[in-house]
Amino acid sequence: MVARAVTIFHHEEQRGSYSPHPSPPPWDPAQDLCCITTTFRYLQTSGWYWGSITASEARDTLMTKSEGTFLVRDSSHPQYMLALSVKTRCGPTSVRIEYSGGSFRLDSLFPGLPHLKSFPNVLSLIQHYTGSGNTPQGQACHEDNIHPKTKPSPVQCTAKDSGVPLKLMRPLQRPEAFPSLQHLSRLTINRHTNCPDRLPLPNLLLHYLQDYPFHI
Repeated sequence: MVARAVTIFHHEEQRGSYSPHPSPPPWDPAQDLCCITTTFRYLQTSGWYWGSITASEARDTLMTKSEGTFLVRDSSHPQYMLALSVKTRCGPTSVRIEYSGGSFRLDSLFPGLPHLKSFPNVLSLIQHYTGSGNTPQGQACHEDNIHPKTKPSPVQCTAKDSGVPLKLMRPLQRPEAFPSLQHLSRLTINRHTNCPDRLPLPNLLLHYLQDYPFHI
């Protein structure tokens, strides 16, 4: 798997006059409920959603893992639901995942935030950043650079470093959620086809593939 690199920069919010954002569409609680429910259903199936562990516990869990190992957990911040914790070359760090208007994206202080790519669920977001050939769009979001609010854990990084390369390579399964043979087979099929509904399989198996259309 070729992973795209995301870079976390220490970014201070700059004050100034920015053009106002257009008015958001009317809030639709039914859309929010459907979107959030679907995301958590996918996360529970994935096996690498660690629930309500703290940032400190996630850091301890990832400390001995190889660079690029990641997990998703509940955010400790009251304004966020989820956070992505990942082992970087400078140690474990966490980035909050923002939800707004039926979409998820990595949290950012950058004024060009509306240009960052959003996703209908967290699994699509994670899969995008573990895939190859994907580049976020934004005026100052050069290649794979984003500017999350969260800071990396205090580790020994050289002062000249302008950011922490964030490579998403492999999810860390919870010990009690080791994937079944059926799920592993589903992941393998999804890695090799974008149209599993066209496979010559019984409807029951096709529905099983559609219940988790991801390869991570």
